[in-house]
Amino acid sequence: MDSRNEIKDFLASRRARITPRQAGLPAYGGNRRVPGLRREEVAMLAGMSVDYYVRLERGNLAGVSEAVLDSLARALQLDEAERDHLNDLARAANSTSQRRRRPTQQQTQVPPSVQRILDSMTDAPAFVRNGRLDFLAANRLGYALYAPLFADGRKPPANIARFQFLDPGGREFFGLNWEESMNNTVALLRTEAGRNPHDKGLTDLIGELVTRSEEFRTAWARHNVRLHYSGFKHVHHPVVGDLTLAFDSLQLPAQPSLSLAAMSAEPGSPAEDALKLLASWAATSGEALPDNVLGPRGA
Repeated sequence: MDSRNEIKDFLASRRARITPRQAGLPAYGGNRRVPGLRREEVAMLAGMSVDYYVRLERGNLAGVSEAVLDSLARALQLDEAERDHLNDLARAANSTSQRRRRPTQQQTQVPPSVQRILDSMTDAPAFVRNGRLDFLAANRLGYALYAPLFADGRKPPANIARFQFLDPGGREFFGLNWEESMNNTVALLRTEAGRNPHDKGLTDLIGELVTRSEEFRTAWARHNVRLHYSGFKHVHHPVVGDLTLAFDSLQLPAQPSLSLAAMSAEPGSPAEDALKLLASWAATSGEALPDNVLGPRGA
C-alpha cells in the first residue's frame, strides 16, 4: 500500500469531519470552500506552521517526532484507534528500504494449547482470527454459530470479510445490523493495513474487495479505523434464527497477530435459549458442519 497516499487521505478525512465550532474556533462568514477545518486552522490548533502541516498532509511523516504526532492528534480530535493508526502510518513512513521488514505473513495456524482452551469453553461460542479476519479455529459452538461461513464445502481458514461482502449468505447472516457490521469490518481491515502495510495477503484481500464490492469500496474510502474489543454481534442463523450476543475479544500475547473472541447471551434471554438449541443441533448434526472442522470431536 502507498504510505504517502494513506497518510494524505487519512489526515484530510479527519480534518474534513471537524467543524470550527467543534474545534472551539469562530466561523466567520457563511461560505467555506472546504468541509471541516482549513489547513491553517489545523496548523494553529497543533502549534505548527501552515507550511509544515501542509507537508504532513501531503504524506510526508518522515522524521516526525512523537510530540508532533501527539499535537496533531489533539488538533484533529483523534480517538485511541485513530492515534494508533497515525503512529502506525508514521512508523511505515520512517522505515527506509534498508530497514524495512520483509513482507509480513499473517499467522494461519492456531497452537494446540489454544485449541484446547477453545474446546474447554462449552457454553459459549468462541473462535480465533488473525488481523486479516481469517476465521482460523473455534470450539464446537463457535463453528455451529458460524456454520454459514463454511457452506458449500468450504474449509477453514475462511475469511469473514470475503464472506460478508462477496457471498450472498453473508448479507443474510450479518443482515440484522448490516450497516454497523459492515463498517466495523472495513475499519478493522483499515487498522490492520496500518499495522502491517507490507502484508501481501492483506493487500490482495483489500484489492479484491475494493474491486468486487461497491459497499466495501465506499466504506474503505472513509479511512475509518477502530479497536473492537467488546460489543454485540447481531446475526441471523439458518437454524436458530436471530441472535444478539455480547462479545469480548483479546489478543493472544504469545501470538500477537491472533485474537480470541467469545460470545455470550444475557441469562434468561431469547438468545440464551437459541444458544442452547444451537448447542443441541451441533451435538446431533455434526454432518452439517465441515468434516475437518469438528474432526474427532464431532464423531
